[in-house]
Amino acid sequence: MLDTSPLTAVVERFADRLRAAPQSRLARGAAAVALDLARELAARAQRLEGGPERELPDAGVFVVGDQLQVAGTDLAQALREHAAPDGAKAPSVLLDEAVRLVEQAEVRAMR
Repeated sequence: MLDTSPLTAVVERFADRLRAAPQSRLARGAAAVALDLARELAARAQRLEGGPERELPDAGVFVVGDQLQVAGTDLAQALREHAAPDGAKAPSVLLDEAVRLVEQAEVRAMR
């Protein structure tokens, strides 16, 4: 089984930083960056699971940390449980890409 702890660790760190961030930082763009990331992670999980893709709603700047946590956890679970579809990237490659996405978004959001 694929070890997804690197993904869950970076998602948890970023989500915690968002939850602790002042409203001014969230409103200046950190929340928008995090919501875009959460939507991307959720879409990747939904593709792996083979279900229909549904977009995460914009529920406001104060819940985006929770949305990111849920989307990241869902993707980690999907990576552990579902093999990559034929012709798709290996789960380990998908994991590495997701970790990079989270790290890059955190840098953009928290600068």
